[in-house]
Amino acid sequence: MVSMEVDSEKKPLQRKQCLYQSFDEGFGIEKEVYRGQQYSQIYFARLHLMRTLLYSLIPNWKPHLPVCTVLRLEEGKECIIVGTLYKHMKLKPSILDEYSKERSASPLVQRHNFTHPDDSLVLEDESGRVKLSGSLLLPSTYVTGNIIALHGKETSAGDFLVEDILEAGLPQQIERPIQLGEDKYVVFISGLTVGRSSSNPLQFQLFVDHITGHLGDEKEQNIAAQIVQVVIAGNSVEVPHGLLNGQFHLPPSWKWFAFHKSISFGQNLGSKDQSRLFEPIKELDILLTQIAASIPLDIMPGSRDPANFALPQQPLHRILFPGSSAYNTFRSCTNPHCFELDNIRFLGTSGQNIDDLGKYSEANNNIEFMERTLKWRHLAPTAPNTLGCYPFTDRDPFYVETCPHVYFVGNQDKYESRLIKGSEGQMVRLICIPRFADTGVAVVLNIRNLECHLLSFATQIHL
Repeated sequence: MVSMEVDSEKKPLQRKQCLYQSFDEGFGIEKEVYRGQQYSQIYFARLHLMRTLLYSLIPNWKPHLPVCTVLRLEEGKECIIVGTLYKHMKLKPSILDEYSKERSASPLVQRHNFTHPDDSLVLEDESGRVKLSGSLLLPSTYVTGNIIALHGKETSAGDFLVEDILEAGLPQQIERPIQLGEDKYVVFISGLTVGRSSSNPLQFQLFVDHITGHLGDEKEQNIAAQIVQVVIAGNSVEVPHGLLNGQFHLPPSWKWFAFHKSISFGQNLGSKDQSRLFEPIKELDILLTQIAASIPLDIMPGSRDPANFALPQQPLHRILFPGSSAYNTFRSCTNPHCFELDNIRFLGTSGQNIDDLGKYSEANNNIEFMERTLKWRHLAPTAPNTLGCYPFTDRDPFYVETCPHVYFVGNQDKYESRLIKGSEGQMVRLICIPRFADTGVAVVLNIRNLECHLLSFATQIHL
């Protein structure tokens, strides 16, 4: 147990502890064998899971209506169909179009959202597919990969006119234990991007000193002693920009590949440049060692980290962190990441799932996207259509079987939070963690009552 001296005459503070349990096994791919399989199998696995669930909900929703397959639809006859949505998108990028644009002299048009008023939805099952119509089902809300139940009837034009929608809803939740008035805090941080030319190393060092109890008065140190867990949600390092651009011409999301390629083919870089390539990792390890010496630490990979690109991302290799990995408080975790602290269930990602939803659907804010993924019971509905994922053959690891108490995503533009409630009494704290390098903000959660507050570190360097 780590102690922190307040002064020589006072009793040292004892850091509080939590019972920790990881549930990342389902996101591992160590035992998977890739043989060039197609992605259809993960869709079949998803449909089987979700259809079984939706069938169990239909008797309480529309018990008087028959359930039909697409092939057995009859014109004018009301029924319920269950299947996978496919979204026709006018602006959806095509790899062939991108290749043509690169070969042409005209500049590429960069878009942040690919939705269009002319987008339409199709529902398909094993028997066939049918175009969906009606004003109730908004194409802007859904994405390819959603599995839902629809009440409606076939029209003379061959469309299915939607009259009502059934989504899976929040899954069952383990009962939150009754806390005895004891505050315990979890600190979330993401987007450190150590190594970026514009990042401020003093900012992260202040954060480290604050949570480890080396800054602040007695009151602040008492609060720091109540921090039981730190979670770093992706994009912790960034390779110096000039080293890779001229050599591999890779987009930022593929920097992890360039990183590994530079290791494998060291002759491509001079010894000085190779040293610069490792500097961000070394700097990060020094800072993480300071945290791990005092507080349990989970680090997740992100889209810009030296890890596999496709979800679920596997843990960052411990050899990258010789200092911090020497402590048993250091854990390199998957993305997505699922764990429990004192029987409080946490589930989170480094942000790729929400960022991709923001490209192919619309919402008022990212918290709304997060809420949809829970009600759809699927962390990454756009995978594998537009979000890279491993081609699982017999399961869909992104299916949300148990409702978390805390659901977080990293690397967002700003902090957002909301407490949502389910129809069966479920309570979930949703948290958007902002990029620390851009905002200087970390998020603190009290597991006693699921309340959040911010830690902000504003620094300015004068040259």
